[in-house]
Amino acid sequence: MPELATATDVPQWTEAPPRGRRRSVWRRLSRSPLFYVSAALLVVMGLMALAPGLIATTDPQDCDLGRTLAPADAGQWLGRDLQGCDVFSHSVYGARASLGIGVAVSLLTGLIGGVIGAAAGYFGGWIDGALSRITEIFLAIPLLLGASVLLTLFGTSGSGAWMVIVALSLHGWPQVARITRSSVLEVRQQDFMVAAAAIGCSRFRALVQHVVPNSLGPWLVVVTTNLGVFITYESIISMLGVGLRPPTISWGQMIHDAQARFLEAPLPLLGPALFLSVTVLAFILLGDVVRDAIDPRGSS
Repeated sequence: MPELATATDVPQWTEAPPRGRRRSVWRRLSRSPLFYVSAALLVVMGLMALAPGLIATTDPQDCDLGRTLAPADAGQWLGRDLQGCDVFSHSVYGARASLGIGVAVSLLTGLIGGVIGAAAGYFGGWIDGALSRITEIFLAIPLLLGASVLLTLFGTSGSGAWMVIVALSLHGWPQVARITRSSVLEVRQQDFMVAAAAIGCSRFRALVQHVVPNSLGPWLVVVTTNLGVFITYESIISMLGVGLRPPTISWGQMIHDAQARFLEAPLPLLGPALFLSVTVLAFILLGDVVRDAIDPRGSS
């Protein structure tokens, strides 16, 4: 079971990030072979999501029930599924829904968790206490369980894409909030924050010019890493039969449809599982590389 990033998985910035620091971060990124490997994989997956017709060998709706579970051949590299559809083409077209939901959920949880965590860490007092208690309530509910229950109760219309995004976002933001709060608390204790207060800098200006830029490092790392995690959760939910529904194509839905006949025809399951594994691995590698570039001391 994949896990969301925790506070110990991300670096802490302890000083204002000048332009030279950003250049040094990019220099460390450009020297990492894993950065280029993960970026190349994600470019291919992104191309599959944006223009699947350039990669797919056939139309995903071109199905032939007379060739149900047909083995792989020169025209169908991964064979055909229960409906006689080309598994490779379906896997290519499935990237759009799986990647789209993963990116949408990661951005939403990053926005919600970032705002709540920043407010709790910066203002402190009763605001911190109230927001922290709310965060702990949501943290007590396992993400997969909470999202599955919500989808079972309300995910009954359309393809289910929007409900999957809402369900995962509603239960996925607390981890981001906790990491952002920790980062903001760290920044508040730095000397440049004391100097900003001494020269009469307003709290809003200090928040915008100092706290937010210095807290973006850990936030960026956790959002990047969680991209792969949320893609996995979407696939698990769809595999359980409570996520996306036809005519939407996703990797999890393909795995759900193929698992009953796995021993007879393994390729309809292994095909989308391979696409899913490579994509998640690429996001995790990218998150690790970004973390090490931001805080090289953490990789030693």
